[in-house]
Amino acid sequence: MKSDAVIANITGQQYVLHRTYGTFLIPGREDGEEFSLTRVTARTAIMDYGDKRTLPLPISAREIAEDLCREINSDAGERSFLGVFVCAGNAPTEAELRDAREKLDEFYRGLVASADREWERSHSFLFINDLQRRAAAHLGLDKEWYYQVRETAECPGCGTRVKPGIAKCKACGAVLDREKALALGLVQPQAEQAGGR
Repeated sequence: MKSDAVIANITGQQYVLHRTYGTFLIPGREDGEEFSLTRVTARTAIMDYGDKRTLPLPISAREIAEDLCREINSDAGERSFLGVFVCAGNAPTEAELRDAREKLDEFYRGLVASADREWERSHSFLFINDLQRRAAAHLGLDKEWYYQVRETAECPGCGTRVKPGIAKCKACGAVLDREKALALGLVQPQAEQAGGR
């Protein structure tokens, strides 16, 4: 009997799962890699009868790995698949990777179609969830409802929240990026200092 099992994750998402017999970290794949691997070993759970008697319950590595993958993949609703699976061996085969990619793409296409319907109905970003945005990014789709949340900074002149890289604050007129403001004709070049000839 094989003493350990290997979980493959073909996405960049990381998962942390808790069980009575341990906490498991399933890392996402790194940029440029096809997948990440997590080795799982057999554990022993303890059943407590409550009357000072306990019963050790051995759990195989395969059972643990399948349980973890089932929880992750079912977390997004009916027939969801989030790219995590138990390998038959110590690493995924090409067939396992191909099957996982097909299942993930199919699930993501369904999420994008659902987001398209919601957008058509409401035209509200509030009804588009992060998983649908992740699906659009994964599939390389440019959707009207897809946006990346951008960091903002505080204007030093008036305190209004502004996007990074803005040339001039539209609220108070403070120049935030002089070179950009000059290039756009939003400010005049400074007069040369006296004696600079």
